[in-house]
Amino acid sequence: MNVVADRPRRLESYIAGAWMRGSKDGVTLCDAATGAPVALVDSSGIDFAAALAYGREKGGPALRRMSFHERAMMLKALAQALMERKEEFYALSTATGATRADSWIDIEGGIGTLFSYASKGRRELPNSHVLLDGDVEALSRDGTFSAQHILTPLQGIAVHINAFNFPCWGMLEKLAPTLLAGMPAIVKPASQTAYLAELVVRRIVDTGLLPEGALQLVCGSPGDLLDRVGDQDVVTFTGSATTGRKLKTHPAIVGNSVRFTMEADSLNAAVLGLDAAPGAEEFGLFVREVAREMTSKAGQKCTAIRRVIAPRAHCDALITALGERLAKVPLGDPADENVRMGPLASRDQREEVRARILDLTTDAEIVAGDPARPQLVSGDAEAGAFLNPVLLYCDSPDAARSVHDVEAFGPVSTVMPYDTAEEAVDLVRRGRGSLVTSVFTNDPDIARELVIGTAPFHGRVMIGNRLSAKSSTGHGSPLPGLVHGGPGRAGGGEELGGMRGVRHYMQRTAVQ
Repeated sequence: MNVVADRPRRLESYIAGAWMRGSKDGVTLCDAATGAPVALVDSSGIDFAAALAYGREKGGPALRRMSFHERAMMLKALAQALMERKEEFYALSTATGATRADSWIDIEGGIGTLFSYASKGRRELPNSHVLLDGDVEALSRDGTFSAQHILTPLQGIAVHINAFNFPCWGMLEKLAPTLLAGMPAIVKPASQTAYLAELVVRRIVDTGLLPEGALQLVCGSPGDLLDRVGDQDVVTFTGSATTGRKLKTHPAIVGNSVRFTMEADSLNAAVLGLDAAPGAEEFGLFVREVAREMTSKAGQKCTAIRRVIAPRAHCDALITALGERLAKVPLGDPADENVRMGPLASRDQREEVRARILDLTTDAEIVAGDPARPQLVSGDAEAGAFLNPVLLYCDSPDAARSVHDVEAFGPVSTVMPYDTAEEAVDLVRRGRGSLVTSVFTNDPDIARELVIGTAPFHGRVMIGNRLSAKSSTGHGSPLPGLVHGGPGRAGGGEELGGMRGVRHYMQRTAVQ
């Protein structure tokens, strides 16, 4: 298929076993690098009541007839089929602004999650339809009365509302535990990059591996979909905290006690240990990791480092090292193999990031990068959504508010100093809950103090040092076997985390 055509393609939704267009022309989606139209998105006229009923009545029973192992093998076969088609996904992914490396995270990272859950399902779950949970509880002295907790699939449908930054991974990392648990799903991708999610779903449907009704897709507005969710359904949301809070308090979700998981804005931090002075291996690793997190996916990652917390004595050297490294990152058209950072997902998104940078300057100063004048090695600075990495410095983070409250969802980070480990912990906590914080130190006592002090506020804490550097997957990589989520501002949810992710779509019942 052509990535960009003279006449943009109208995206279709996959509802009740059929592909259908919205009844209106829809909104134009543009190539992030060139501004050329890629697709039109619209969901007007879709019967969402019918979509929910089809998943509950056809997809759910078909999945529940399969054992855990059969569903695991289905995931493996699906992952293999998608991997064979990955180049088609890569070709379209450039329109989202993603470089080849960025797309690898999204495309093969997402497919890899299917593989991982397929493996975990075969290794960690029984070849049955019911999962025993814990030991038998004796309820009588003679053993004639006892109880056993079991887990069985919920008999509703999972509604996945996804973000624009990872149209493949964001969809597949939710589908893997959902399908393994035995629940059907309706996927609603963010409109900005829905064309890539739609292509992946088309190829999934083409395989014929999933039972009818196991997967449906909504391209465009969800309409009255959430008005119709019930007590056996699940809703997951990835996006802004503002939107997430509105959805979490939706009358149908509250009234029917619908399970709701949110992954929202997160002011993730990276802390440079007091022992990691310039010249130490950990200092160099820290510079590399911060720069990578600022530029990977143009900083459009929920796990990206937003707050760079470093010993006051090392801040000048750190700013110099980061500025020099960021200045060397080639910004341009992601189709150019020499480019290492592409544009933001849209020009609207660029303006949003510029506005948030302005908010940050109430407490911080820009020390590297100019948000108003992108410097490119290829592409059109006006037509595309380009933005060079921007580094800020806040000298008094204990008295500041914006740096602990405002997220510029792009290649933007703020350096802030600390003097004691206790102060570093306090600064991290001011993010009010995050997905991940990383600690770079070679001193076990420093690592212990920072990890114990920050762990209650995070879903994940990564320790970076010279020993783990070669094998570490890095600060910003959610892994299927580990928690992906976080408390407080991060949404209070938990995706992935091995079997905990699967259990979210099942009911725990005590059978006496």
